[in-house]
Amino acid sequence: MDDCSGFPRHTGQHFHSAEPADTRKHFLPPAPRPFTAEQRSNTTLLYGGLTLKHEQLLKACLESLGYRCEHLPTPDLEALQTGKEYSNNGQCNPTYFTVGNLVKYLQQLQKAGKSRQEIIDNYVFLTAGSCGPCRFGMYEAEYNNALQNAGFSGFRVLLFQQTKGYDADRLEAGLQTNFDFYLSIVHSILLGDLLNEVGYQIRPYEREPGATDRALEQCAEVLYQAIRNRPDEPESSRWSAALDSIPLLGELLNTRRKLNRFLSSSEITRALAQCRDILSRIEVDRTQVKPVVQITGEFWAQLAEGDGNFNMFRFLENEGAEVRINPVSPWLLYIFWDIKKGYRERFGLEGNRNPLRYLYRMAAITLGEKMFLRSYFRLSSVLGGTVRQPVSLKELERLGHRYYHSRITGGEGHLEVAKSIHAVQHHECHMILSLKPFGCMPSTQSDGVMAQVVSDFPEMIFLPIETAGEGEINAHSRVQMALGEARRLAVAEFDSALQATGHTLGEIKVYLEHNPEQNTALYRSPEGSRLAGSAANFVREIARRMDRPS
Repeated sequence: MDDCSGFPRHTGQHFHSAEPADTRKHFLPPAPRPFTAEQRSNTTLLYGGLTLKHEQLLKACLESLGYRCEHLPTPDLEALQTGKEYSNNGQCNPTYFTVGNLVKYLQQLQKAGKSRQEIIDNYVFLTAGSCGPCRFGMYEAEYNNALQNAGFSGFRVLLFQQTKGYDADRLEAGLQTNFDFYLSIVHSILLGDLLNEVGYQIRPYEREPGATDRALEQCAEVLYQAIRNRPDEPESSRWSAALDSIPLLGELLNTRRKLNRFLSSSEITRALAQCRDILSRIEVDRTQVKPVVQITGEFWAQLAEGDGNFNMFRFLENEGAEVRINPVSPWLLYIFWDIKKGYRERFGLEGNRNPLRYLYRMAAITLGEKMFLRSYFRLSSVLGGTVRQPVSLKELERLGHRYYHSRITGGEGHLEVAKSIHAVQHHECHMILSLKPFGCMPSTQSDGVMAQVVSDFPEMIFLPIETAGEGEINAHSRVQMALGEARRLAVAEFDSALQATGHTLGEIKVYLEHNPEQNTALYRSPEGSRLAGSAANFVREIARRMDRPS
């Protein structure tokens, strides 16, 4: 018998020996019913957990590979209550929202006339999973538990491990987890990030409420059709086939071709150019002074759109702020960085026994990282060039390691701390808002570290908010108080920038009336301006144009 420490309990006479090692068996979760290739034509793949734009584009990517798929709706409070009803107690906010959202969707299918067995046979759910210092490692078990409690026992949940991919033995051939599949996921993340970030740049300054959202819907449809109707990969020429037959070289050339086809093909660049034209027609007033709020925190909470984070982004915009979201792409780059860091550490421990394998792996990961960044830069340039470039992971490690050891994993590791320091040092925002679920272990650790960071950087306005489904009024009230101070900083910054130009705001507005093409929706703040506010950057740039000799 063991006590809670895991050590044998002393009986007063002797320690009872543990079970012989050869008879012990590790716990393995029950294997789900297989999802086979024959079932693919009549099986719908369900997924969710990202922003609406990411999920719309992922649908196009998966459909172009031959899958039937649907993304779940944005989780709401009803999904939260459903998750609490059918899940175990003590789960975190994202667990209840995401698990409840799936159960709620299946119940709606049943209300629409589908039988439970039809739903179990013709639908599967694909979700991310990971081991780590939080409840995220138990998501699969919680999905299965809630589904069983709700009467959908046997419904298949397919788990995607962040660093290991899919369990091919369990999924069999129903889901082809080849290079094209992974690139489809990366593709949708990259394009979704671009649309989301441009939207948050434009929406606070639109003259007509709702114009930005309507334009983004058009852009999403344009990209959806471009991805959905993308032509098949052309057959290789005789010379290409000869090069492809060379070991390693052929693999690298094939990888490069696929990356170019998926991430930066001519069809996608033409679609993005069309999106740029749609967005550029939005009428804006960039002389409005808005405090800039940088979002950080736990991965799901800082992405959620809706009740999952108290509708925080729209609340901030309604309160007169410009929101700087945290896109998904830097998280992918963090995974690249983490894998390479692990390879370096293990290689040293192995005593350089297989340097060729080490060099090949490092080269392959570095190539993928470089190609992703190249595609990100190129596509963001086609869309107007206003999207901020990801900060170097090496620079973030340098900034954050002093406060938060960079090899402590879980969530985004040291990045929450490092990004906050970088934002303050480079004057990228007026306020930092950290969103995380109640009891999120990695973000709680970051909050503890941030107490020292705020002490070292007293000019930082940092506000952590825990989301639990309840307490929305209290959370909004706390944000309003911090936002008041950020607004004062933004106004003071704007007044100083305007005074330095030697022009009045009235003079600048008169110039813009005569030169409306200067007041564009796709305005890009100059690099290294040392001004956080968009209005302060804008009036300084317009004043420079006014002072140029005609």
